[in-house]
Amino acid sequence: MASSPEVAEEAEQGPEAPAGGAVRRGKRAAPAAAAPQPAKLSRAELYKPPTSEELTQLKETEDLFHSSLLRLQIEELLKEVTLKEKKKKKIDAFLHEINSLLRAIPETPETELTDQAWLSKDVKVPFLQVPFNVKGKFRFVPPAELKVVGSYLLGTCIRPEINVDIAVTMPREIFQDKDNLNQRYHRKRALYLSHIAQHLSKEKLFGSVKFAYMNSNHLKPILLLRPQVLTGKDEKIVTVRLHACPYSDLFKPSRFFPTKNNVRTAWFMEQSTPKEGATEPPTPHYNNSILCDTVMLSHLHFLSNAATDFPGMKDGLALLKVWLNQRQLSKGLGCFSGFLVSMLVAYLLMKRKIVKMMSGYQVLRSTLQFLATTDLSVTGISLAKDADPSVPVLDDFHQAFEVVFVDPSGLVNLCADMTASKYHQVQFEAKCSMEILDDRMVDGFQVLLMTQKPMLRTFDHVFHLKHVSKLQSTCKKMQLLNELMDQGGNYVAAALPFIVSLLARGLSQRAQLVAHSLPQVPEWPIDAEPPKHKDVGPLTFGLLFVPEFAASMLEKGPQADHPEALEFRTFWGEKSELRRFQDGSICEAVVWEASTACQKRLIPEQIIRHLLKLHADIPESSICYTGALLESVIRTGKEAGGTGEEAMVSVVCSYDDLSRKLWNLKELPLTVTAVQGVHPALRYTDVFPPIPMKPIYSFHNRSKHFLLPSGEKPCPAYITPLRIICHMEGSGQWPQDKGAIKRIKAAFHLQLAELLRQQHQLVCRPAVTHTDVYKDGYVFRLQVAYHREPLILKEVVTPEGMWKYQDTEESRQLELETLHLPYLTSSLHGLQQLHPVFGSTSRLAKRWISAQLLSDSISEECVDLLVAFLFLHPAPFTPPSSPQVGFLRFLNLLATFDWKNNPLIVNLNTGLTDSDCTEIKKKFIAARTHLPVMFLATPKDQWSSMWTRERPSAQILQRLVLLASESLRALEEQLMDPLGNQDVKMVFRPPLDFYDVLIHLNPNQIPRLLENVDRPVKSVSRGMVKNSSAMNILFPVVDYDPVQLYLHELRNAFDDLALFFYDKHGGEVIAVLWKPLGFQPQHFKVSSMRGRKVTTLNNELVCVPNVEAILEDFEILGEGLVKSVEARTEKWTI
Repeated sequence: MASSPEVAEEAEQGPEAPAGGAVRRGKRAAPAAAAPQPAKLSRAELYKPPTSEELTQLKETEDLFHSSLLRLQIEELLKEVTLKEKKKKKIDAFLHEINSLLRAIPETPETELTDQAWLSKDVKVPFLQVPFNVKGKFRFVPPAELKVVGSYLLGTCIRPEINVDIAVTMPREIFQDKDNLNQRYHRKRALYLSHIAQHLSKEKLFGSVKFAYMNSNHLKPILLLRPQVLTGKDEKIVTVRLHACPYSDLFKPSRFFPTKNNVRTAWFMEQSTPKEGATEPPTPHYNNSILCDTVMLSHLHFLSNAATDFPGMKDGLALLKVWLNQRQLSKGLGCFSGFLVSMLVAYLLMKRKIVKMMSGYQVLRSTLQFLATTDLSVTGISLAKDADPSVPVLDDFHQAFEVVFVDPSGLVNLCADMTASKYHQVQFEAKCSMEILDDRMVDGFQVLLMTQKPMLRTFDHVFHLKHVSKLQSTCKKMQLLNELMDQGGNYVAAALPFIVSLLARGLSQRAQLVAHSLPQVPEWPIDAEPPKHKDVGPLTFGLLFVPEFAASMLEKGPQADHPEALEFRTFWGEKSELRRFQDGSICEAVVWEASTACQKRLIPEQIIRHLLKLHADIPESSICYTGALLESVIRTGKEAGGTGEEAMVSVVCSYDDLSRKLWNLKELPLTVTAVQGVHPALRYTDVFPPIPMKPIYSFHNRSKHFLLPSGEKPCPAYITPLRIICHMEGSGQWPQDKGAIKRIKAAFHLQLAELLRQQHQLVCRPAVTHTDVYKDGYVFRLQVAYHREPLILKEVVTPEGMWKYQDTEESRQLELETLHLPYLTSSLHGLQQLHPVFGSTSRLAKRWISAQLLSDSISEECVDLLVAFLFLHPAPFTPPSSPQVGFLRFLNLLATFDWKNNPLIVNLNTGLTDSDCTEIKKKFIAARTHLPVMFLATPKDQWSSMWTRERPSAQILQRLVLLASESLRALEEQLMDPLGNQDVKMVFRPPLDFYDVLIHLNPNQIPRLLENVDRPVKSVSRGMVKNSSAMNILFPVVDYDPVQLYLHELRNAFDDLALFFYDKHGGEVIAVLWKPLGFQPQHFKVSSMRGRKVTTLNNELVCVPNVEAILEDFEILGEGLVKSVEARTEKWTI
């Protein structure tokens, strides 16, 4: 064996390096390296037939990749993550120096294992020595040999974190006979590393010398060495990890079979004598941790043989590691590490599922395919060649471990620390990834390898176990003493699999996946005590729901006389009761209490709290459930009721009833051919759905048949008119003149009002452009439409007297209102039926945009479409099943989507094919400069992006993107920190220091004050009572919002000087931003003197804005509504 890492590297890489180079570069690449000038090829060379290699590459691109773009993206990514030659040289030099330093460490005299006085005070043993007393002797002898192992040698390590592993072989003479027992080997290993650390810490070569646990397994401390940093760029150039390990034949393998015991109960429990006749339990995890150290070198040889002549393996592993990193699966206790995935690829190679001809992308696909279809928690796999009778069988491993993947020696389980739940998560991710790779509509590369999947955005509900120390009582309650001994006292590792399987059983119908975060222990300085088990911080659990069953209130059990009934009762405790069902059976059942949709979504929380308290002794105060914290901002009314879903359903019922009545109206000259709702409440996305209201007469001023707001009283509650389009049938009697059509429509409005009053006793108020109908406490606004009217509005006469059709502003607006908006509303209504949380997600998104004072700068329909995109194209996630996760993804979409270079294609009702999407993208790129900054394409609107044509402007979009990324960062920090501040309303309170003037409003005159993010404690009477049964009443005040009227006046008057921002949901302040262009001095003209004053500049008369007068105008215009105007003059000068 070569002793220096350098020689070792050459030995391992010998057969591989040239092969890798030759295969990659092919025959034609040779001349390219010579001179940089462009090569002039002769005609013969230009038309030379392609080489066989080029043909294979083209064939592969055609068969495998959806497009040549995917191939290029993958090649670019591999360049990005692989290690550069220049860096390698630096690292090799660093390894050389470590090598010579390690050999020069002096020996120490032999002492008892418990006598650690010889160690310097500056180094603490990196091992939790509990119980402390243990037999055995220790002395330090310099390492017998040093070998570089792991991904660095194989060339499969990837940036940003470059780790180089060195196996430091401890000489035989420091071990005694029974070192396999009671952690003696582990403690010697820890002392060996402590002595090395003590010496290396004095060297100038190192920037830092620290301890860490290998994969957070506290039985396996390792030493981390980082070089001294000269420039800021080399900050994290490399981390060298020293692993102390014994000779491979030091112990007899049969002592470490999964069925054997190596930790004695009497020692662990600190009893003086073992109990009579007690049998010792097996300690498979403990045994596995020692065996792992003995096979490090043989694993390296095994992997290097697999990688020989197989350049695709290197690339495939790099892609797989990126894939695992993006899903947070590759770090922590029981992770799916890079080493594990390398062994898996070697296994597939051995089983001929992969061949050495394959490219990196094929290796990625084959491995994901294998993971997606194989459940290692049920049928384990083994790398051991033939059935060797001397090694344990797979069943022995299955008895001892949840997930089984045995190494080539047949002794080590590579997945020993992994929980079945974590493997199922890997399996689930692999399944989703395969579907994405096969879907031509999705950009697989971006989604699989470039998109991060943090738990908060991946799972529908997330909850935290705040204090992991509570798991000690779980171990007592579940009687896990044997597991505790096996895990060396680590109660988190002992209890976690049991807790996850408990939850998975309790949520079996509701959740398709119950996952947990991987416990991670950070590295620590060598002079600090090693971290305790509780230092892994809070544990996080994620639930992915089955939308149909997640909110079910009933948990039906077996029939009362069946033997399983007792088991069901024990599992659910006092919640289980006998119930008679409609089919006459009497069964055990658990019924959860929940009345509103929002409470039903939280039934899983009730289940989790109940089961953890009952079976795991975890108090409710230790569980921080962050599944629905955000929903409080769309709560309606004062009482802690629902989040408005029920109100929306009753609006839709009332609308359905009205549309039936309109269909069946008698005595109308033309029949109604279609009734289509266009108000957001009719597609379930109205932030605060209307509530049935009846006015209090004494509160208003009366006019003939309707009420008016009173000047002395506060402004009446806001009643929103629900717009409905009534299409009338075509007839030759319709006029062909636009003025005449308007008059006919007005006549229809009068007639509709009259007939609804006569035939259905509804209170109506007709107007020229619409008829308002008061029904069930709601006000519906009927608007008659005639299908040829937009066409007639498009008619224009040219100067030559010719007729021609062209889009006019008026015709566009009418088409939008009578054709596109009804279609959008019905499509989104359908989407809500498929995904019950679509409406609530969209409402959260709109509430956030409004809270940022931007609701006038982006249309409601645009936000609805952005949210619909998350449900129709969720990859790499699954469609959201809770409003909160939907909202987090909405913020992420706003913040990360490349609006400048890509159209956002929302494929409603799957109306677009693959070729349509390609066509849209091509046209978009060609016409980019003429298109809106935010371009949305839908099946009915592929080229014009009608919902974003006017707004948002480029500046507003930029502001939105910035606010979204900041809000997302703040929210994710809050939701992932159960011990910190959980006031999630913070992101709904906009920063106001950005504006120039603030106009504070009088709360009494704000009709929607109760919709404010921070609701007022006392609210004034608004002259309305909730009532839906009133029939003959005076017509209430509809669509009256003084603030909106005031804003309209401000914008009309000062549009050239300022922008006005307001939160329409009860905001108490209007924010004003001066336009820089308006403040430039202009030449004096009498016509342009509005809001300006005359001054002299360079002996010329110029006009500048008269800011004092403008601020005074703000107050005069809003008399009674404006409380005060606050000018922040430090930002500009008057």
